[in-house]
This record gives sequence, C-alpha cells and structure tokens, in this order.
Amino acid sequence: MSRDHLTKWLYFGLHIKRWLLLLLVAIAVMALGFAYLLREAYSTFTFPDEAYYITLQFIPRWARGLIFITGASTLTIISAWKLNQSVALAVMPPSSGPTDVFDAVYRNRTRARGPKIVAIGGGTGLSNLLRGLKEYTNNLTAIVTVADDGGSSGRLRQNLHVLPPGDIRNCIASLAEAEPLVTELFQYRFDERAGDGLAGHSFGNLFIAAMAEVTGSVEAAIEETSRVLAVRGRILPSTLEDVALVARFADGTEVRGESALPSRGVPPQEVHLEPRDVEANPLVLAAIRSADLIIIGPGSLYTSILPNLLVKGINRAMQESNGYTVFISNVATQHGETDGYDAADHLAVLRRHLGRDDVCHAVLSNSNLPSAPLPEEWQSQPVVAPGDGNYGTARLVLADLVDQEKRYRHDADKLSSALMRAYYERDLRIQVGVAFKD
Repeated sequence: MSRDHLTKWLYFGLHIKRWLLLLLVAIAVMALGFAYLLREAYSTFTFPDEAYYITLQFIPRWARGLIFITGASTLTIISAWKLNQSVALAVMPPSSGPTDVFDAVYRNRTRARGPKIVAIGGGTGLSNLLRGLKEYTNNLTAIVTVADDGGSSGRLRQNLHVLPPGDIRNCIASLAEAEPLVTELFQYRFDERAGDGLAGHSFGNLFIAAMAEVTGSVEAAIEETSRVLAVRGRILPSTLEDVALVARFADGTEVRGESALPSRGVPPQEVHLEPRDVEANPLVLAAIRSADLIIIGPGSLYTSILPNLLVKGINRAMQESNGYTVFISNVATQHGETDGYDAADHLAVLRRHLGRDDVCHAVLSNSNLPSAPLPEEWQSQPVVAPGDGNYGTARLVLADLVDQEKRYRHDADKLSSALMRAYYERDLRIQVGVAFKD
C-alpha cells in the first residue's frame, strides 16, 4: 500500500478520521485491559521457566514495548491493505480496473459535496458534457427537450403518445455507473433485419417507453431506470406536456416540427413552441433556482437548446437563480441551423428569443481552431469567437475544447475541466471584487 493511499484516510470531509480515532481509542483501552489482566496473572500465578523466554523477560521493558508496537503497526498495515482489497473486490465491479476502496470513498465523498449543476440542452452535445461533469459532482440535473419528432423518438411519440425518449436515453447512458456497457446497449439500433416494427428503433428508446407503460409515466420511468442503472444525477424533461417546435423563416414561411427545420438549409429567423404557454416541469424550475452553476448547451441551437429555454417559466427561473450561468458555444456550425454563425451570433439568438442581454455570465468557446477547413462533406465550419464580438453582459472565456478526432464535437474531459475552472475562478473574482464582464 502506497503512502498516498494511506494519507487519503486523513482527507477532510470523508467521515473517516472520526471513526478511525474511535477505533484506535477502543484498541488502546482493550490493550490496557489486557495489561491489567497480565499484571494480575504475574502477581498471582507462578509460570514455568519457559515463560521467561516466551515473554521476552530477558529484554529490557522499553525494548519489549518497541518490539510490540512495531509488530502491531506492521500487522495493522497489512490487515488494512488486505481489507481494502477484499472490500473493493466485493463492492466494485471486476471490470472497473485496479480497485482501491480509499479512492472509491474519496471520489464519492468529493463528488457528493460538488456544486449543484443544471445543464440545459439536448442531443449528443448534452450527453457528452454530462460524461465529463459526472467526475466532478453527483449533484447534476440534465434538462432535456421534449420537442423531438424525428427518427425512433418521433415514431414512439406518435404511436405510444409518450414524451420522446431520445435525449433522455443519451443522458442515462452518459450518467450511468456502468457507462461503456450501458452506452453500447442503450445506443444499439435495430436494423432492417428486425422487421418494420423494430427497424430504426434504439434499444434504449424501447426500454424507456416500456418502463413508462409499466410505471405509468415517463417521469417515473426515468426515475426507476436511473435507480436500476445507478445513474449519477437527475434527468428531467423541460415540460411534461406535448409540444411542437415551429420555425419561421425570413420569407415568412413556417415549418412545423424539429426534424423538418434543418431541411430548409438556412437558419430560421425565429422559433416558438406550440402551444406557446406550455408550463415547465416544476422540478426543473426548482433545480434552476437552487443551482450553483447553470450551463446552456452545447447542442443544436434551434432544435435542442431553445426548445428548453422557451418553455414558460424557465427564463424567469434563470433570472431568479443566484447560480453562475455559462453558455457553451458549439465548436462547429450545423448545416441548416447555424451556417456562418460565430460564438457571438449563437448568443445573439438566445438574447433575441429570451428578450434580455444578461442571458449568461460567461460564454465558453473553443480556442483550438484547425489550420485547414473541415471536410466538405461535413457541411460545417469551426465556430470562431471574435474578441470584439457583442456578448452582451457576458465575458468571453476561451479554452481548448475540441475533440481532436471528431472536430465537430467537444472533448468531454477538456470541456468539463474548463467549465469547472471558470466556475471556481468566478468565486475568486467575486472575492476580489471583480465584475463578471472584463
């Protein structure tokens, strides 16, 4: 056992030191009791001559004390080491790699004290973000849109009249304790060999839809699925009502349906929900108001992020919250939604739709831009963040956020690290009296 492992028992907030101290006191009291019994035995009984050598009486008492202390310390270290291995193997999955109960306790205690974070978005952007953030805190709440009407989610929504499970599935896969296996299982999509009934559906969507039938609602299905799969955090639909996304373009035409919006090939001028006065999930409003950190994005601007923010009550809850709000700009444009947009343009859309300039305290954008254009078939370009752009009341924060292999996505570890750094630096800025905007 390394010295580093032993010292972790002494870290603050683990609720370990107090019980270790009590255990040591109990052992010391027990040893003192044995000492009294031995002293009484020496005074009362006459031991055979062999006891003189067995009890090391030919060695001075101070030397005998050191020998006993050294032996006891060695046995304590060995037993703690073996106990750590035994407990870890019993309670941790074999596939999790080298097991160390010290590390497990430390990580769990640290994450339990982490900040209360609310992430608002959808699609792969949100699930990628959650995958990184779950290493910092267990107090995560993912707010997902229910306006999805395409693919497997759209078919289940139409046939079973349930909230679309696609974004919910992605978040469960990202936050589950056994993430790699769960992700592979939940994202498995049946091909044409499964027949018309199953072809195109993902297993996760079917699982959530079936759980909703069993439990009576999608909310209960999410809760029970999260419990079974040991999901860290909560996943909440932004509204529990049936909604549709409607986009209006510059020529005055309207397109109904999230999946149909990008087909025009140009960004819309404005989007709204129908019905317009759809009420927010009460749990969502409570989570936003009590959050320490509110994250908007990443994700499709018009079809993943705005459908959440346009739900009645969410904009007001964000204004009433004392949490630090960060907007994460996408690392690449999305064809049919944000062609030609930079980071300031993304934020301008949010400011226009929400009717206020103070949408966020900070804009987090990628600084690691490629030297060459992205492949033409991607129909996408890197999102730049001009230093002289109009970010309203927010300050611009630049960091390397991009996945080097998939440059149209964020790197989960880089993104979560930059977010937490910005959050904790915010506390420092407040302490020294620095305003949010540079």
